Amino acid sequence: MEKQLPLSFDNTAIAFEAKTDKALKKANFLFSNIGKPWLVKMGAIFTPLAFKLRLPVKGIIKNTIFSQFCGGETLEEAAHTALQLGNYHVGVVLDYGVEAMEGEHSYDNAVPEFIRAIRYAASRPDIPFIAIKVTGFARFELLEKVHRGDTLSAQEQQEFIRVRSRVHSIAEAAAQFKVGLLIDAEESWIQKPVDDLTDEMMSLFNKEHVIVYNTFQMYCHDRFDFLCKSLDKATKAGYLLGAKLVRGAYMEKENKRAAENNYPTPIQPSKAATDKDYNAAVQLCLDNIDKLGVFIGTHNEDSCMLAARTMDAKNIPHNHPHVSFSQLLGMSDNITFNLAHAGYTVTKYLPYGPVKDVMPYLIRRAQENTSIAGQMGRELGLIRKEMKRRGI
Repeated sequence: MEKQLPLSFDNTAIAFEAKTDKALKKANFLFSNIGKPWLVKMGAIFTPLAFKLRLPVKGIIKNTIFSQFCGGETLEEAAHTALQLGNYHVGVVLDYGVEAMEGEHSYDNAVPEFIRAIRYAASRPDIPFIAIKVTGFARFELLEKVHRGDTLSAQEQQEFIRVRSRVHSIAEAAAQFKVGLLIDAEESWIQKPVDDLTDEMMSLFNKEHVIVYNTFQMYCHDRFDFLCKSLDKATKAGYLLGAKLVRGAYMEKENKRAAENNYPTPIQPSKAATDKDYNAAVQLCLDNIDKLGVFIGTHNEDSCMLAARTMDAKNIPHNHPHVSFSQLLGMSDNITFNLAHAGYTVTKYLPYGPVKDVMPYLIRRAQENTSIAGQMGRELGLIRKEMKRRGI
């Protein structure tokens, strides 16, 4: 029997085994430029303008940043990307990446698109999850009112019933087809209705299998406590908790709003505090693996290594159905592919949708990458190490 090498996130031969020499050079070019904040800033301003003026930029975007971070423009193109990743034992999370579509008509139309994705995912072993945002089915201002506990008008009450109905239809389909449903976190000032809706869906559909997952953003200082309470609530009510653990995506926006409105920021006082809570959350989940499913969504090598070593220490099989790791498509391949190679269940977050409609997602991705200290340097260092190994 072949001896399993110790898990390492520095093995670039495994990390980039799915990339051709040409794709590796392209990634090198892309990350070199994403590492320049001024270029990202210019792109964020001029790209939406170029689309507005109908300039021929779609081809350039599709062949560069879009192809790096997105699975395709259609479900079928995304499925092709999933098939390629599946060859390396990496699954995908289908994420219809269209943002900022508003109005009751748009919200209603989004539901069958997600149910179609669920049905498709059910037919494929390489698509174990789909992701949704409640703001894709609800007016932001309505969620703000519900979060604050304001009295809703009769019309708003009906509107919120329709929101619940949309989320319920998708969760019901996910349960029917046994596809994991990851419900994304939102801004802190609309998070309560998202948590409440997700809790309700978990109580309905997580009786035997972990289908519905709530997202816990550990850069908020109250989320570890909320995770503990959520686990306690699920255990007492007799359903399995679904816990998607992330560090978070709205830090600058949260701090800015807190300062402008003169209330204490919900964000942790330091990165070290975030890391501490994140790792404690991983530990808590692995300590209670019979009561929950955990989705470890992070690009942090230390947290991934901690989870992998804890699983080994507790004799939790690498492919345990209640444990998944995940990174974004186009990033941290050194974590994804080395985990997959060692037999862990790992996925890539795979956004898809028309190039123009996915632009807000792509701009945010580029902005986040430039703001994460050391992220671009790490990506580039690994890419260049592999290029040197290959002699290209």
